[in-house]
Amino acid sequence: MGSFQLIDYIILFAYLLFILYIGIAVAKKEMKGKEFFKGDGSIPWWVTSVSLFATLLSPISFLSLAGNSYSDSWQLWVAQLGLFIAVPTAIYFFLPVYRDLNLDTAYEYLEKRFGKSLRVIASVLFIIYQIGRMSIIMYLPSIALSAVTGIHSVYIILFMGIIATVYSAFGGIKSVLWTDFIQGVVLIGGGVFALIVLIFSIQGGLPEVLETGIADNKFFSEEVIFDPNILNDSLFIIFLGAGLSTAFSYISSQDMVQRYLTTTDIKQMNKMTIGNGVLSLGTATLFFFIGTSLYVFYKQQMGSDMPTGNSDLIFANFIVGELPAGVSGLLIAALFAAGQSTLSTGLNSVATSWTLDIQKIITPGLSDNASTRIARVVSWIVGIFSIIFAIVLVYTDISSAYEWFNGLMGLILGIIGGTFTLGIMTRRANAKGALLGFIATTIVAIYVSYFTDTTLWAYSVINLIASLVFGYVFSLIFSGKSNAEDEDEGLTFYDIG
Repeated sequence: MGSFQLIDYIILFAYLLFILYIGIAVAKKEMKGKEFFKGDGSIPWWVTSVSLFATLLSPISFLSLAGNSYSDSWQLWVAQLGLFIAVPTAIYFFLPVYRDLNLDTAYEYLEKRFGKSLRVIASVLFIIYQIGRMSIIMYLPSIALSAVTGIHSVYIILFMGIIATVYSAFGGIKSVLWTDFIQGVVLIGGGVFALIVLIFSIQGGLPEVLETGIADNKFFSEEVIFDPNILNDSLFIIFLGAGLSTAFSYISSQDMVQRYLTTTDIKQMNKMTIGNGVLSLGTATLFFFIGTSLYVFYKQQMGSDMPTGNSDLIFANFIVGELPAGVSGLLIAALFAAGQSTLSTGLNSVATSWTLDIQKIITPGLSDNASTRIARVVSWIVGIFSIIFAIVLVYTDISSAYEWFNGLMGLILGIIGGTFTLGIMTRRANAKGALLGFIATTIVAIYVSYFTDTTLWAYSVINLIASLVFGYVFSLIFSGKSNAEDEDEGLTFYDIG
């Protein structure tokens, strides 16, 4: 068993300092006002597409997907096929509306459609969700790196969190997008390199991985394809639930929508979405295959004494224990890349949402200088809170961070995304009906999540149905003018020119 060497530490820290430098230098000038939040119009679509990919996958892909296929099967890979629901839905129904409205944030749409109350509520929920997500993003790599280097997780969390916070606060969305691009490339390159090394380390190579994987039911075996009761696990509900959750991310999560808002060109938006879908599905497949290859590798090396325990650490242990010094440092840097890209994105999107969705309502008429200053302060505050919560997670037993995160995303984004869907797909829904529907859906979501045994993959389905039914029915009961009745506003899918 190898260990982390001096050269590995040098490579890792050099990479982190390089990212810090790029994040500060790429802005060239101080970003203020809308440039801080939406960029200066110079960011290519392919950079934004990789940023979308890096935001969604992060170290949850690097560790949990490989660990899951190592210890179990490819059942959760079906969740990635949900992109075939999410990508067309976003492109056809939602992005044209966002393009025509030229929004500053995702939740500005809710104000235009349903009033200020829902804009503020959705923004607050998003901020809570992002803090939880960012905590996971720091927690996962810190645990892995601590296990293979001996450095305490708390110090790793502090180091990662502070670097991402600094360049996020300084350069705004432009710095975040370009560093995301670099880190996305490092993530994919690190995964491809690790798989190549694995294949050449296995006697029999790729054919042996496929043969052993099929024989030991490491791909698909006894999974239920379809269960009429959508509250139970099946491949179908994983596909549908993950597809809706990803669609909700595209259409209602500020960190994703903010990337679309860097341009008003619908062709650029569509390229971003399709490019992200291709990268996400391809990279997820890569990491699932790495997990299966790790299973075959350790089975050949150790037989019945194969590594057990926390499956999220299997890949990191292989990187440090089996790869040459220097290479280990590069791949652990890729793990850090995954975490920092999502962390910086979260910080910037939370700062944007707080400043434009909440602070400007509390304090109308904020100047560009004041709004930028507030956003930078919020970035620091949220960074500190996320670091604290990540440290709490270190001392909390979470059996699978990937499933925990998907449950959280289905719960919170399902409620918000359902309200966006109500607004864009119906004309009759009004402010009072949408707000009451939002409250009723929240009650349903909390009950389903904490008081039933419903599979987490059904959360987004239930939340969507509840949002549409409650929101529409309450709008009919409490009649009032719908903002969408003014066709000049272009607030629904039906108004797209």
